[in-house]
Amino acid sequence: MNENNSHQLFKTAQEIIPGGVNSPVRAFGAVGGTPRVIERAQGAYLWDIDNRRYIDYVGSWGPMILGHGNPKVLLALQNQLTKGVSFGAPTELEVQLAQTLCDKLPFMEMVRLVSSGTEAVMSAIRAARGFTGRNKIIKFAGCYHGHSDGLLVAAGSGAATLGVPNSAGVTPSQVADTFVANFNDFDGTRKLIQKLNADLAAVIVEPLAGNMGLVEPQSGFLEMLRDETQKSGALLIFDEVMSGFRVSAGGYQQICGVTPDMVTLGKIIGGGLPVGAYGGRRAIMEQIAPSGPVYQAGTLSGNPLAVTAGLTTLNQLDDALYKRLENLGQRLETGLRKILEEKQIPAQLHRVGSMWTLFFTENPVTDYASAAKSDTERFGKYFHAMLERGIYLPPSQFESAFISAVHTDADIDETIQAASEVVSSL
Repeated sequence: MNENNSHQLFKTAQEIIPGGVNSPVRAFGAVGGTPRVIERAQGAYLWDIDNRRYIDYVGSWGPMILGHGNPKVLLALQNQLTKGVSFGAPTELEVQLAQTLCDKLPFMEMVRLVSSGTEAVMSAIRAARGFTGRNKIIKFAGCYHGHSDGLLVAAGSGAATLGVPNSAGVTPSQVADTFVANFNDFDGTRKLIQKLNADLAAVIVEPLAGNMGLVEPQSGFLEMLRDETQKSGALLIFDEVMSGFRVSAGGYQQICGVTPDMVTLGKIIGGGLPVGAYGGRRAIMEQIAPSGPVYQAGTLSGNPLAVTAGLTTLNQLDDALYKRLENLGQRLETGLRKILEEKQIPAQLHRVGSMWTLFFTENPVTDYASAAKSDTERFGKYFHAMLERGIYLPPSQFESAFISAVHTDADIDETIQAASEVVSSL
């Protein structure tokens, strides 16, 4: 396979862009080798600048639930382009998207649009602090909530401890009010919430963790978070930037039956363009300026192109689509599990709807600590061997893969066949 064009362009990029990429995971640092430079995409496929086609299971890290180049989204964007790309003023479109989001998530009475998931989470935390008058928050090891300073933390030496910065440039004082618990740790989390009590503003969690690889909450864990936060007067924030509208029409909260106080959204609600949102109960959201004292603003918030793509995407997500995604996911899961059993490969396959991760470990994965025990060297070999066979997977053991509605049974079968060939050689 000729990789010369990707190799040369990446070499040039490294001279003028830090690491050669504009988001770190794209650099293939976790798997080694040279990232493929993508030229175009259509449906379930990507083509790199060497004209090699791949079946895409990254989907721009989740937004492309309808696949690339959805005709209705493209037509809507073309129509909006003739009207303007940005106004810095109110539009009917942003009101329509806000109403659509509130209709799909009934607990959410008000919503504010922003331009990224990071911005949504940062703003939701500020709103929670402003509403409660408290400072401290709890997050979970392995749950990623964007790169704002107060959330770039790692767990300390205890099971649930004061966070410590895990990025240069983040000072201890910036994370002094952030505490880190372990996902699915009932006792440790409960004790930490009770310890912080009247000082705790919010607990933020990916209700379906996707940034340590796909990890589901154990039965009763989210219910415990709901109960304990209510007792302490703290807010419960679901970060559904990844899972929102991906696993069901009402996000993971519809599946788990737990209602948070606030939710953060992104990815799918922009249809592949930069959008984020945060929302919740009216009493909380009315604290946001100009209604209240919690300041947050954004020049491109509610951008008409992004809102158009998001609205057009959301309007196509119906029961039939989610059923198709589940069927495709089940087909892939069944095929992969059969291979792993036949080849006796020590691995854990996690799947919820169209999200999935294959962990190369013989032990169950329930939190970040157990995910981190995965054989990342084996994953790297698996990743590159699949890439050679035209299967484009997330270039990290600790990321979720995504199926789109335009993947075909043939695409799934081709992926299973490639995996069968690859695992035999591991």
